[in-house]
Amino acid sequence: YGKNTIKFLRLHREGKKHFVKEVEVCTHLRLTSAQEYLDGNNSLVIPTDTIKNIVLVLAKKNGIPTLEQFAIDICKHFMTTFCQVAYVKTYVQEVPWQRLHENGVPHVHSFICVPDGIRFCEAEQCRNGPLVVFAGIKDLKLMKTTQSGFEGFYKNEHTTLPERKDRILCGELFCKWSYGECKDFDFDCIWNKIRECILEAFSGPPDCGEYSPSYQKTVNSIQMLILSKVSQVQVIDVVLNNTFYNVVDMKNLGLTNDKEVLVPVEAPYGSCTCTLGRK
Repeated sequence: YGKNTIKFLRLHREGKKHFVKEVEVCTHLRLTSAQEYLDGNNSLVIPTDTIKNIVLVLAKKNGIPTLEQFAIDICKHFMTTFCQVAYVKTYVQEVPWQRLHENGVPHVHSFICVPDGIRFCEAEQCRNGPLVVFAGIKDLKLMKTTQSGFEGFYKNEHTTLPERKDRILCGELFCKWSYGECKDFDFDCIWNKIRECILEAFSGPPDCGEYSPSYQKTVNSIQMLILSKVSQVQVIDVVLNNTFYNVVDMKNLGLTNDKEVLVPVEAPYGSCTCTLGRK
């Protein structure tokens, strides 16, 4: 059991310059006994309101140096404070605030919310076991307007999809990776590097791009690049939810539409999922 959707803004001041972290936290516990379920005995139950208050107090006392470190702090607190806790798991998700810049100058206390992917992390620990950390990015919307196709697929009497040598590749990406046992990592640096790998593998070189024969191959290319460049990552999950676009037929309007006006297919949509790890 636990407390979901603990939302708050942590403001840190260094003179005139301000720093913000707005997060959503979910913390779940498993106790050493199930007596509250079996017998209605609540003597070991830590109320969810208490869980919420602990999260807020830790944010006040420790700040949020990184999402991962904050999740680690929460897990360690419950493990060291409550002997009846057998397992704790914490999920932390960040609102993507970025510092405003005016004529290239960073503003001291103004920010803009830029929805270019949401950062999140998880930390979990069993009593007498290692503290394990996961991190990721979700709701990252990506598109390239060429250098993508889909040909040579299996066909039978139910196949109506035409082969395409040149199509728009568009999707919403979810990526989650495991660090294994918690170590003294620079979590911010690693997260930014992985995000760069995702963008690089999806798009290819900036002057010419790179051909994608399928969504599946693109997902694998993202995972392989991350594993080759980021040694701290042990296992990586990627989900790419596809958005398809159809070319509008403008013949009745007396126009030729050479893939210049397209409409998104609302539903159903496709999805590719893959888990890849080191040997």
